Amino acid sequence: MACAVLAAAVGTHPELVVWLLLVPAGVLLAVVDFAVHRLPDIVTLPFAVITLALLGAATLLPGTDGRWTTALLGSFALGGSYFVLFLLTPRSFGFGDVKLALALGGVLGWYGWAIVMIGTFAGYLFGALYGIALILAGRASRTSRIPFGPFLLAGAFAGVLLGSHG
Repeated sequence: MACAVLAAAVGTHPELVVWLLLVPAGVLLAVVDFAVHRLPDIVTLPFAVITLALLGAATLLPGTDGRWTTALLGSFALGGSYFVLFLLTPRSFGFGDVKLALALGGVLGWYGWAIVMIGTFAGYLFGALYGIALILAGRASRTSRIPFGPFLLAGAFAGVLLGSHG
């Protein structure tokens, strides 16, 4: 389903191949994080490297609708920001989220800084809405921990959808 939505939104631009290759890993990470509250290094670290490498390759093809340099800088900016959050609040922000942010910063950065901000905000918004829903349903308290990776991924997905139309 996610692949079909991306294909419809992105069209025939070379980066579509990148997004379609990354979706299965993103779905796997979301499922694992929901199940065990962990984002495994064996997936997150290659996910970040492969993301940037594939976007670099897409830049070499005609018809590309993004910028690799902004993707690279977005990767470092989002990864660095999440690392600071991890250092400030290690009990509420996992290091797996930091590693995932490297890839997602690249994905969002492909379409520019505005999309980095929108995709990041969307991830936080989705996570907050989920947490509020759990609290209202009586299934969690204000101090309960929820997996954040799925919401970071959903925010990046929303950012790519918006960025591909820009």
